[in-house]
Amino acid sequence: MLTELFRQLGELKPKLQTSVLAVFIANEENATLTGVGVDELVKHGLLDKCKEGPLYWLDTADSQPCIGTGGIAAWQLIAHGKLFHSGLPHKSINPIEFLMDAVTEIQKRFYKDFAPHPEEARYGFATCSTLKPTQWSYPAGSINQIPGTATVCGDCRVTPFYDVYEVIVKVRSYVEDINSNPDSLVTGQRGPCSRYELPEEGLKGRLELTFFENVGKGVACNLESKGFRALVEAFNEVLGDCKPYSITGSLPCIRDLQDAGFDVQTLGFGKLAAYHANNEYGYLSDFQKGFRVLAVLMDRYNSAVQAA
Repeated sequence: MLTELFRQLGELKPKLQTSVLAVFIANEENATLTGVGVDELVKHGLLDKCKEGPLYWLDTADSQPCIGTGGIAAWQLIAHGKLFHSGLPHKSINPIEFLMDAVTEIQKRFYKDFAPHPEEARYGFATCSTLKPTQWSYPAGSINQIPGTATVCGDCRVTPFYDVYEVIVKVRSYVEDINSNPDSLVTGQRGPCSRYELPEEGLKGRLELTFFENVGKGVACNLESKGFRALVEAFNEVLGDCKPYSITGSLPCIRDLQDAGFDVQTLGFGKLAAYHANNEYGYLSDFQKGFRVLAVLMDRYNSAVQAA
């Protein structure tokens, strides 16, 4: 789509008041390969001229502007208990039950501290900020054995109206509070024999929290910029309507670009339903419409610059 767009720009040579540049991302999904890609170009000031106009990031889906994305902080929580025979649960600290109750408490506090934000409705976010488990594991062993440890992994998806690093600090404090008094989670919900402290043995259950690298911030696009207004006009003309949306999926780099002074706007013409599927796909008909959107977009933004 972009190749054809630039081919026609080169052949037709329209008179534009602005320059049109394209950057093809080299390492978006490979954080181990550094020193290349759009972040490296920004580091060396090679994209500074783009700050004079909008930066359109073509990496979203469903043929509409995506005006908001979420920040992400992936985490791992390990519960350390006491391994013992399941016929004597009162002599054990069950790390699976401990983890379930700990996650429940952490979620309760998270949703109080990071409740739905008023701006989320204006941007059309499908969800508020969330914290949830996505993977559970425990050491292999017999069914009649309560394990000594259990692990849960998950993520925090944070709308751009909260600071993802503040979320990390808060979640750490929740875990510290639980570690100081594990039996505060015991309310009889696991039966009368389940507990997370064995004072007669000087033992306490313990949680170990780790946040993984590659924490990312969310983005709220500037809805008042010339670049966004031109985008809306282009979608209205080509598709007959413009329905911007926001999701707490995350995109790399764009918050850093926004913080560096770029007017970042995001759009794309793939299929959201196929994100990270075994066989991602898009329709050529959607990319055909996308080509027309980009052509009209250049025209509308060029007109806005001329009128300024």
